[in-house]
Amino acid sequence: MNINQVTKDYAVSGQIVPADLVEIAAAGFTSVICNRPDSEISSDLHAQFIEPEAKRLGLHFVINPISNQGLLMENLRLQAKAIEESNGPVFAYCRSGTRSTICWALVQADRMPVDQIIAAAAHAGYQIENMRPQIESFAVQS
Repeated sequence: MNINQVTKDYAVSGQIVPADLVEIAAAGFTSVICNRPDSEISSDLHAQFIEPEAKRLGLHFVINPISNQGLLMENLRLQAKAIEESNGPVFAYCRSGTRSTICWALVQADRMPVDQIIAAAAHAGYQIENMRPQIESFAVQS
């Protein structure tokens, strides 16, 4: 597992296994967001098997699956709520970290300059420049 730090309070990665949660907790994260739909993975990696270990380690666990077909407004609302209500740094995962990064970027559209959002994603290894029009659109809507 690679923890890709987007900001000091938000990081992403690809799919995790329950044993990865020890490292995630040790790194200081307090919340974990699962953005990976169960339909994409083997049953042993379903959120229902990761959540109990997260809770055992004192991590808040949020299930917010984002399909490859696209983000829904409900995904954005749930991601924003999870980030806002976290009492510390947030760790989100999906297949590669891209969907978790894009969701974060759209949630931040009214909170950060678009150039800063795109730069933070790039620093973490995610090129989302092509999402600029959508991010700008969300910034205007907010």
